[in-house]
Amino acid sequence: MAGLVPATPTGRAQRQANRDHRDKPGDDTLKIVDRSRIIAAAAMVTLVAFSSSARADLKICNRMSYVVEAAIGIEDKTATATRGWFRIDPATCRVVAQGNITAERILLHARSLPVYGASPAPQNGTDNLCVAPKDFVIAGRQCRGGQTAAAFTEIKPSTGEDGHQIAYLAEGAEYDDEQARLAAIQRLLLIAGYDAAPIDGVDGPKTQNALAAFLKARGLTADAAQAPNFFETMIAAVEQPSATGLTWCNDTQYRVMASIATDDGKTVTSRGWYRIEPGKCLHPDVTGQPRRIYSFAEAVDADGRTIKINSRPVNWGGTTMLCTRETQFEFTEQGDCSGRGLNASGYERVEIGAGAGKTLRFGTP
Repeated sequence: MAGLVPATPTGRAQRQANRDHRDKPGDDTLKIVDRSRIIAAAAMVTLVAFSSSARADLKICNRMSYVVEAAIGIEDKTATATRGWFRIDPATCRVVAQGNITAERILLHARSLPVYGASPAPQNGTDNLCVAPKDFVIAGRQCRGGQTAAAFTEIKPSTGEDGHQIAYLAEGAEYDDEQARLAAIQRLLLIAGYDAAPIDGVDGPKTQNALAAFLKARGLTADAAQAPNFFETMIAAVEQPSATGLTWCNDTQYRVMASIATDDGKTVTSRGWYRIEPGKCLHPDVTGQPRRIYSFAEAVDADGRTIKINSRPVNWGGTTMLCTRETQFEFTEQGDCSGRGLNASGYERVEIGAGAGKTLRFGTP
């Protein structure tokens, strides 16, 4: 459920200029961030890699504003194997294969964590290889039960100073390590409900104030932000119910895919999908001040098919029919869903008071 448009590259100087302008006293025009547009404009990951004749241990380095999980594929003549998942935080590297690799082709697939909701697919490679929901080692190209095909991209790593072969995960903003880490913190602060916009990897008063408020609310000291496990701390925080806005919590044993819709008085926009793992919570991005908010969710199996109990789909919604489709979507036109080749799903209206929060818990019927 992915596939979005590339972003326009932004240089560091321009990001700093934008930050300086935004932080001027009395300038309120740039303080409302549309996270859906940031997500939709975020780049599909490019693999910044270079040719090399010799290969040692293979490292993948993350210069994205997302925590990602990576899988690698090794292809040699008629033999193919895949292995994953390797979690890689922003501004860090991880060894994903040890020793001299003599295979003809090395391939890579990456995915962002569910906490980011309807975030862009990290890449759009042309080789379809098998992956599984949890850690896996799979031989061959034939996917079996519980396995799905994912797009892998061939990489040609460069040789680093330490002798390792390195490939970089990057996005259109072309962050360096420092910028990627800060942009990733800004992104998670926004998801957690703190105004650290825009996500640009440039420090400023808004980011520092949002970060300070986040740390204070959780009883953490200022140096906690420099700890190696800080992204784990932030992710754990945003996977808990929030005192403001909408929170989805999955109390089932199944994966849940959820969609949100907003009505601003002129247009009803439906958007999905957000992946919520069992026992986890997620805050969908709700921007501006919509008059009404709607929610729809359904439980799915490892192959993405709707779970049914006694022939009835396991879903959570209501009577407001809006357009959806099986893959990632955002629709502002809600008429004649079936005539446009789309599905019509029943959404529940969610009542949230000003400055208040609402948690929808998905339980097995």
